[in-house]
Amino acid sequence: MKSTEHIKKLRDMSADELKTQAADLREQTFKLRFQLAMGQTESLKRSRELRKERARVETIMREKAKGQ
Repeated sequence: MKSTEHIKKLRDMSADELKTQAADLREQTFKLRFQLAMGQTESLKRSRELRKERARVETIMREKAKGQ
């Protein structure tokens, strides 16, 4: 999925859906960091993707909150 399509999809989500998405991304980030610490994975690319995705979601949440 292209980034612009994905961002549009995020913008169409409700505030509750965005909160759920952010919580899920936080949990995935935690699990991945734990795996990295234990030496079970070496994928830094996924970590970067999760961080960027979480930032996108939180930015859109702030935009929606500010717009209200």
